[in-house]
Amino acid sequence: MNSPLPPAEELALIDRELAQLDARRLYLLARRDWLLRLLQQSGAAAVRWGPAASGSPAAPAWSAGPAKEASAPGAQNVLLTLGAVLLAVAALAFTLVSWGSMGIAGRSAVLAVVTAAALAAPAVLLRRGLRSTAESVAAVGLLLTVLDAYALYAVGMPDADGTGYAAGAAAVLAAVWAGYGSALRTLRIPLPAAVVAAQLPLPLAAVAWQAGPLGVGWALLVTAALDAALALRVRAAALPAALLRSAALLVGAAQSWSAGSAAQALAPAALLLAGAALGVAAAWREPRVWGAALVGGVAAGVAVAGVARPELAPGWAVVAHLLVGLPLLATVRVPALPEAVRRGAVGAGAVVGALGALASGAAVAPVLVARLRVLEEVWAATTPAADAYGPGASAAVGLLLTAGAARWLSRVSARPEPGVLAVVLGWAGLFAAPVLLGFPVAAVFALQLAVTGAAGFLALRSPGRGAGIAAAACALAGAVNVSLGALDGRAATFAVWGLLGAGCAAGAAYGPAVRWVRSGAAVCAVGYATGLLVAAAAVTDLAVVWWALPVLAVPALVAALGPRLGAVRLPAEIAAAVSGVLALALSAGRPGTLALVLALSGVVCAGAAVRPERRVLGWAAGALFVAATWVRLAEAGVTAPEAYTLPVTVPALAVGFLRRRRDARASSWAAYGPGLAATLLPSLLAAWADADWVRPLVLGVAALAVTLAGARWRLQAPLLLGGAVLAAVAVHELAPYVVQVAGALPRWVLPALAGVLLLAVGATYEKRLRDARRLRAVIGRLR
Repeated sequence: MNSPLPPAEELALIDRELAQLDARRLYLLARRDWLLRLLQQSGAAAVRWGPAASGSPAAPAWSAGPAKEASAPGAQNVLLTLGAVLLAVAALAFTLVSWGSMGIAGRSAVLAVVTAAALAAPAVLLRRGLRSTAESVAAVGLLLTVLDAYALYAVGMPDADGTGYAAGAAAVLAAVWAGYGSALRTLRIPLPAAVVAAQLPLPLAAVAWQAGPLGVGWALLVTAALDAALALRVRAAALPAALLRSAALLVGAAQSWSAGSAAQALAPAALLLAGAALGVAAAWREPRVWGAALVGGVAAGVAVAGVARPELAPGWAVVAHLLVGLPLLATVRVPALPEAVRRGAVGAGAVVGALGALASGAAVAPVLVARLRVLEEVWAATTPAADAYGPGASAAVGLLLTAGAARWLSRVSARPEPGVLAVVLGWAGLFAAPVLLGFPVAAVFALQLAVTGAAGFLALRSPGRGAGIAAAACALAGAVNVSLGALDGRAATFAVWGLLGAGCAAGAAYGPAVRWVRSGAAVCAVGYATGLLVAAAAVTDLAVVWWALPVLAVPALVAALGPRLGAVRLPAEIAAAVSGVLALALSAGRPGTLALVLALSGVVCAGAAVRPERRVLGWAAGALFVAATWVRLAEAGVTAPEAYTLPVTVPALAVGFLRRRRDARASSWAAYGPGLAATLLPSLLAAWADADWVRPLVLGVAALAVTLAGARWRLQAPLLLGGAVLAAVAVHELAPYVVQVAGALPRWVLPALAGVLLLAVGATYEKRLRDARRLRAVIGRLR
């Protein structure tokens, strides 16, 4: 940059100009602060700097004051509400405290002037557009009319009945407020206040005249009817109508349930029927209030059945309510009725049916639970008497009525839920009916077996999944319950369990049924067969350990049938395996019997492994045979198991060698695994229990030879089995020295060594993973 001035003079010039700019900036900032204060005082909200003359961008907007936390209408409403409350408090204090210090004329003049002013002021305020203020003043005026009524009672009629005066005053106030609200329709408070006040005259008058609960109920109902008529024009009356009608119906229901005779139940029934008619009329007129028809339908059922209730037992009273309420479901087929009325009536029938089903089910539940007592002492003939179950046939009848109604509704509506309920309720009623009716034990078992079989047949044939699941669950519950009951006697046990097992077997063989139902039937059939064999063994007075032998017949039979079982083969085999485990558990009390059962179980598994699709059971057979051998050797007190295992190992290895020569694809586990394990594993167990050094040394040398042979010929089974046994022997031999060293070292050494090891492993983690993958690949390539 070239300049005609010397550098020193130019620098001085720049400093003078900068000083002038600083002075100008201070002046502008002071002027800006003055303008902001001026705008705040004048009420301006904000000022926005426009674009400069030179075309510079607009400056940001600056607020003229702090942000407002409340809107103007909100602040206005708060102030008006607070003012109205303060005026109301002042008026109340004047009426209650200062009233007595003035004469009658003064009192009347003050109240009249203040009330008239409070009621007249809203009209003037509305003409000036001050609606919120008018609302607040009108609320004060309405409160003053209440105080006027109280003052009139306190001074002019102190001896009058308070409740009756309140009823009359409420009626007058309701009329006055209604007229006031009609004159000033812009106000929103007077008309709802008039509706609230109109709810009080009739109920208070009934209380004053001591009309009793029914009189109060009728007063509530008449008021509700007036509210319902008013709701056609004033929607605020709909809620009081519903509340008062519900209160009236509750009064009627309470009086109906407490009536001691049919004659006493007539008056509550009339109240309930009137309430029901009011609800139906409301639903007929207004489709959105279909709930009124629902409540009305329930009330009508309570009214009609309540007349007969005092003459009936509690259980049959439930049936009476069902007979009256369930026919309401038929209105679903009456298209002439409005949708709201039809929907409410169907809902009322469903509510009555649900309550009746719950009451009847609560009476039937003890029938299903009582049979658990049999488990306290099997075959003791302790079946309780029929009268121990209480309600008799009424509970069964209630369940069957509800089931029939649900079945009809499912067919009409084509929905699955009523069908499921029909299956469950029908089964519960039919299953409990023989016991509740006091039938003989044999008849009870026969009928319950028939009901259980019918539920199972329905599960096999039901096209609907929901009904089929419900029927299967009912059949299972019935089978379990009747099976428990059959344990009360020996003959009953064999008869009932045999029939149930045969039925389950037939269900498993029924081809058209869905697969999961057949599988469940197959599992149950295997279970009942096992139970029958256990019961048969118990009858013979054999020792419990010998019960295992007949139980083994079940897995043997399932293994023999094999492919003939078809789609239910796998669940049947799983259930048979559980039976085999039960046999082992039964024989565990005596080693000799346990060894025999293990060997027989191995035979069963070996026989099943003959089939190509069950070759995996060969491993189970080998394990069972080895376990049987070990148990037998332990029982005999053998300390040198090699004398018994080596004669088995040598031929097994020879057979494996021949198999590998014929089939090069055969794995080393199948060829050499059983033979090597037969000697190495028992010897390892013996070596760990042997304090001498000869057996571990010989076993270690043998395991080393096997390991080297596996590595030489690349055979996985010898390599892994020999290596694992060799490592276990080494650990056994080094364990005492490790313990001694650990006891001699300070306690901080072991954590330190562990930390160093972790650091070393972490430092070479990636390399270790690569080596591990390489080792796994090498082992995987072995045969």
